[in-house]
Order: sequence, then structure tokens, then C-alpha cells
Amino acid sequence: MAQLLYGSGLRLMECLRLRVKDIDQAQHQITVRDGKGLKDRVTMLPNRLVAPLDQHLLTVRQLHQSDLKAGYGAVPLPYALAEKYPNAAREWGWQFVFPAPQRSSDPRSGVLARHHLGPSALQKAVRRAVVASAITKPAGCHTFRHSFATHLLEDGYDIRTVQELLGHTDVQTTMIYAHVLNRGGRGVRSPLDR
Repeated sequence: MAQLLYGSGLRLMECLRLRVKDIDQAQHQITVRDGKGLKDRVTMLPNRLVAPLDQHLLTVRQLHQSDLKAGYGAVPLPYALAEKYPNAAREWGWQFVFPAPQRSSDPRSGVLARHHLGPSALQKAVRRAVVASAITKPAGCHTFRHSFATHLLEDGYDIRTVQELLGHTDVQTTMIYAHVLNRGGRGVRSPLDR
């Protein structure tokens, strides 16, 4: 999950709410549905994560099949899709990529279903990693998204491309990452550092 946050520029909840159908391994892309501002966007799926994600999804599929055999296997669907497509909640494509370890009662419908993993699981794991690495600056899950944007700009990608990948409506929001590129000495590298 942390690699997806950094490698795709996802927000924490966008990562947790990913559905199997939103990942396109062949095109190396992820469709983020109902991101901030209830907007959809497409971002990259890093080549490096295709094989590990395939392995992860095999495990998730086994869990889903086990749930189906036990008479469960449904997930909550957005909006009125459950009424429009009554069987969709049990279909593989609608399952969460990062499911919760146990089923729970859906607060809206009361139906026992498997929701996505809660945010605190990843937040705590990232916090433990930050402490163990002795990083002194504040860091958390959202730091990966900031690093994604900053590193793309450092690699020479234009601000509009980064804006699109992040799903920002206004380029000014994306411009906050450009200030990081303004290093001391006007961004000039000293010959001593060659």
C-alpha cells in the first residue's frame, strides 16, 4: 500500500477504496474513482508493482471465494448501484484490493460484508517505519504523495502532467511542489558536488 501511495500518487483513502476493476495491469494504470472533490482520474501503476500486486490479488481472490462459499462475499457498492445491479456486490471486479481481515456489518444496510482495510492499519505501519528509520522530519502516509509529485518534477516532468496525475483542479495547488525545486544557490549544483 505504501508503495502504491508513492508510486502512483494516491491519497490514503483512494488506495484503501481501490476495487479490483480499477487496476489495469496491461495498461499499467489505476483509475481513482470519487477522489477528492468526487472526481475520477487515471494515474500510473508502476511496473515494479505489477507482479507483487498480482500475487496479492491471488490471495484476495481466495479470500473472496471463501467468503462466497460461506454465504457472504458481498462488498458495499457506491450510490444506488446495488439496486441497479443486484449481483454486482459479489462479483470479483467490485471487491476491494485491500480488504479488511474480517467481515463487518454495513452501517447503511445492516448487511454483513467485507469492507476495505481501515486507514489506521497503514498509518500505524508507516509511523513504526518512520520511527525505526530515525527520520527526524514529520512523515506519514501523505508524505508519499508529496514525494511522488516532487520527484516527478525533479525528473523533469511538466507541472501540468503532475497536476493531472494528482487530480488537482487548479495548477496553483500543484505549484506548491515546485518550491522544493528552488534549492539554495538558485538551484545551481556546485562543481565540488560532481
